Amino acid sequence: MHVRKLLKKALVLLLCLAPLSASADVLKLVIDNTIQPLSEERFDRAIDEAQKTHADALLIELRTPGGLMTSMEHIIHKILASQVPVIIYVTPSGSGAASAGFFILESADVAAMAPGTNTGAAHPVWGDGRAMDPVMKEKVENYAASLMRSYVSKRGRNVQVAESAVRQSKAFTADEALSEHLIDYIARDEADLLRQIDGKTITRFDGSKTVLHVANKAVRVYPMTLREEILSALMDPNFTLLLMALGALCIYFEFSHPGAVVPGAVGFVAILLAIYALDMLPFRTISLVLILCAFVFFALEAKFQTHGVLAVAGLVMMILGSLLLVDGPIPQMRVKWWTALSISIPIAGITVFLMTIALKARRNKVVTGIQGLIGEVGTVSSPLMPAGKVFIRGELWDAIAGGNIEVGQPVIVRNVRDLTLQVEPAPQAASPAAKL
Repeated sequence: MHVRKLLKKALVLLLCLAPLSASADVLKLVIDNTIQPLSEERFDRAIDEAQKTHADALLIELRTPGGLMTSMEHIIHKILASQVPVIIYVTPSGSGAASAGFFILESADVAAMAPGTNTGAAHPVWGDGRAMDPVMKEKVENYAASLMRSYVSKRGRNVQVAESAVRQSKAFTADEALSEHLIDYIARDEADLLRQIDGKTITRFDGSKTVLHVANKAVRVYPMTLREEILSALMDPNFTLLLMALGALCIYFEFSHPGAVVPGAVGFVAILLAIYALDMLPFRTISLVLILCAFVFFALEAKFQTHGVLAVAGLVMMILGSLLLVDGPIPQMRVKWWTALSISIPIAGITVFLMTIALKARRNKVVTGIQGLIGEVGTVSSPLMPAGKVFIRGELWDAIAGGNIEVGQPVIVRNVRDLTLQVEPAPQAASPAAKL
């Protein structure tokens, strides 16, 4: 019995240790986009996964033009608190980690770059790229510089040079970054990097020492989920604008043609997705107001036909609203000029055209159904005293007149109520006989 208990305990211990030994690998995350809430979420999930599976290290392959400061700060806090060593590698050659990417690179336990890459240019700017007033510029610069100092010195890197990237927008090649002690290694590829750092002792942010054992370890890529794939597309401001414009057109078509169903459903889903994306992006509410006002001007142009004056005014508002839609700190996070023009001009033309057709249709006389009988001329087939029968459009109808009308007399329909025609004597020139 005692031997059985020992065997059971040994088996349980082996089962517990098996996943730990099997998961001792290098987890790899690829960030190839702007730094925004989706990037923040991917960093969070990857670091949590590395800690949960007891990975030897988390390797982050980084290439980014920059992004939002709020997302960048959250990512830095997560890296500094990570229980698993974080290695950030700027690759491939020709790419870079600028602005927010530089802050993130400097926060890593091990910072590395491939030959031919660059980093730096971390001066903070307003969302739309405009210049700050002197007081605000100084406040934002001081805050960003203090954030950089708060962890760069503890990573053993050059604080003064790192701060110059913030205050003076300095940028560095891989060789310059290495010589200035902003990064730890230059590596040709991933395997070369892991070989160089294998067996090295690093000092974690909390002061503890860790020896890296990563050479010849399996590198497990942390993939994007389906939700993240969808959000990755939605986080492109140009795609979000296109989605919103198409959604608005589909909903308008549904209102113009009730019962079509499909355009309304597609438009509703498109608008919801656009709103969801805008909620994650730094967008301006006033831009949505401008876009809505543009559609109002298009409708007024169709109604009053001002020879394009209101249409041009609406087009200008739509272009401005599109350009100001996302308040991104870098060009990659703003709507491009060509996108705003290529969407606004066709939308303006299509909307004015459809509204003009709809308004003309409303002004035209109804020529189908019962209401289409109003204004038609018929012949009395049985005396109207004052009720009787009228022959019109090859059919006999019950009719009522204001007075007696004899058989064969022409009458004109003035109204239809409860399938009964309300008629009155027609002018002699309007009679069927006169027309013949």
